[in-house]
Amino acid sequence: MAEDAIADLMAALKQHEIEYLRFELPDMHGTSRSKTVPVDKVESFARKGLNFYGGVLGLDTSSNVVPASGLHGDRDYADQEIFPDPASLRIIPWLEKTASVVCLGYWEDGTPQEAAPRWVFSELVKRANAMGYDVMLGHEYEYYLLDAATKGPLFGGIHIFNTLRNAYTPFLDTLVPTLRAYGIDVITHNCEYAGSQFETVYGTGMNLAGADKAFAFKNGMKEIAHRNGLIASFMAKPFAGGAGSGGHLHLSLWDRKTGANAFLDPEGQDGLSAIARSFIEGTLSHGAAIMPLVNPTPNCYHRVKPYTFAPSNVSYGFQDRSAMVRVKASRDNRTHIELRAGSASANPYLSAAGLLAAGLLGIESGAELRAQDRRTTSEDNPALAKFPGSLEAALDALEADVPFRAALGEEFVRVFTAVKRFELDRFRGHVTDWETAEYLEMY
Repeated sequence: MAEDAIADLMAALKQHEIEYLRFELPDMHGTSRSKTVPVDKVESFARKGLNFYGGVLGLDTSSNVVPASGLHGDRDYADQEIFPDPASLRIIPWLEKTASVVCLGYWEDGTPQEAAPRWVFSELVKRANAMGYDVMLGHEYEYYLLDAATKGPLFGGIHIFNTLRNAYTPFLDTLVPTLRAYGIDVITHNCEYAGSQFETVYGTGMNLAGADKAFAFKNGMKEIAHRNGLIASFMAKPFAGGAGSGGHLHLSLWDRKTGANAFLDPEGQDGLSAIARSFIEGTLSHGAAIMPLVNPTPNCYHRVKPYTFAPSNVSYGFQDRSAMVRVKASRDNRTHIELRAGSASANPYLSAAGLLAAGLLGIESGAELRAQDRRTTSEDNPALAKFPGSLEAALDALEADVPFRAALGEEFVRVFTAVKRFELDRFRGHVTDWETAEYLEMY
């Protein structure tokens, strides 16, 4: 890390009277794994790195070691050194005199952890920057607040935007102020479609900061809720009869020289620039391969159903909530696209990486946006390709898409697919309650 960056970090910690700094490492699932360091030890670790198990990216959702990831025995279970990014510094308002920074990991020989989701996205941001663009993005999550003891909803029914439910518990009175103190610039907060489902929308961020904010929001929400006897669940489909939770991603490119929105062309067709149209086509062309990045668990595919505001096919539409890519062509600087295919379970670095990789491939190839009739993009349009119907099929699509794999990095794809296929093996070996209820007496 550069000397001036370390000096700036230490000065900021002193200014805010911080006594403890949490070194956070986003894992493959978007979960924060961390070590807390007393402030008098921070500068040394910022310079030399903080030792951290090197195989953490090769752990599945239950922290089982995934042998095929190549990150455990193949590397003699070696440590990595993690280094903080001072730009990611946040004061943690629910802990006394404590702050956090997000880190990147490096092996002993100085090579980066190329399978790390934050590294993958940061490399794609550099690629966009080299092409002359900054990346503005914002993740928009739905989630459930559940009682930690029962793991059940706080209330039932369908109450979208219901004012009473918006502030149903004392916890909700403090949630928004706490998030804002954490650096999450909340725009709106309200209950969502299903009972005990909520949505808290916050502002966009530029380049890596946009994904860092989403990481902080999700993990911060879970920590705040836990400290108040609740569970904040971003599971895609926690209840069979309830609404799924989406993780929508809003993105636009901005010209680094002029500061103009590169997706906007008031004179262009639909108010879109040629860059925007190529970006959208790239997203559609690699739509199937994006799916495991934005729907990373078997549970996610319960949500990808028609007529549920969750798209089920490769499509785009103008202001169309049923489309994979919702085009917000407002003919002003608000012009952007919204990827609606993802679930709330997605790792924010990977959903952003998937969309950006596909879009940049479209721009680099000068792709022409396909014609598509403007009738509904839902299941009744047989002309549209369907999404992979399972995580297994989605992983197959990712592995088969050679240009997309290359854009993400082969090391990442190898580790990610190994972890996900390991989880799938465990999933297939589980006997469900439905099977027991259906077959126990019948056979």
